[in-house]
Amino acid sequence: MAARVHVSHLPLLLLLLAAALPAGALRFDLHSGHTKCISDEIKVGAMAVGKYHIVAPDDGTPSLSSSSQQQQQQLLPDSHRISLRVTSPYGSSLHYAENVHSGNFAFTATEAGDYLACFWAPDHRPPVIVAFEFDWRSGVSTRDWSTVAKKGQVESMELELRKLEDTIKSIHEEMFYLREREEEMQELNRRTNARMAWLSLLSLAICLSVAGLQLWHLKNFFERKKLL
Repeated sequence: MAARVHVSHLPLLLLLLAAALPAGALRFDLHSGHTKCISDEIKVGAMAVGKYHIVAPDDGTPSLSSSSQQQQQQLLPDSHRISLRVTSPYGSSLHYAENVHSGNFAFTATEAGDYLACFWAPDHRPPVIVAFEFDWRSGVSTRDWSTVAKKGQVESMELELRKLEDTIKSIHEEMFYLREREEEMQELNRRTNARMAWLSLLSLAICLSVAGLQLWHLKNFFERKKLL
């Protein structure tokens, strides 16, 4: 007998699958003199970590060890440098680095909303393209499970159960967060509808008043001309 999945459980299953997938660094191309911004929605109290480094020109290797990256960065030309600023939803600066080859940051969110990481490269003539890798994680994905396994000396099955437990907790908190955001949006819609209703009544009252004044003016005009 074939297994059947209820439709209402699909979003939760998708979240579980997404959380279980390993997160990797993303590679971007940045033109000199230009800016590229990346945003991530983070809830209050969630941990966020990020690391970034410049990729050497014509380097097709997907990932390198830290020592290899340091050796690679020492060989980079002076034109291959980037600057980064991480800001909160209300514009507070959380991390800033200028003209660097690599770096990392970590913070705990004190504001809910979209956090912004903006990269830019100095202007050069002739123009150059700077490639860099950026790995930004938040919430349960920031935990280093390899360290947990080494410190706790746990079995592989227990480690997987811990991962699933933290993933479920993260999804549970995310559902409450989305519910709060939905309530805020519904309250905003109610206030907007109430204001639109009062504006419609005010517009109707103004139109009726203008129509009455026009009739009164026309009546006085015809009476003066003795047409009525």
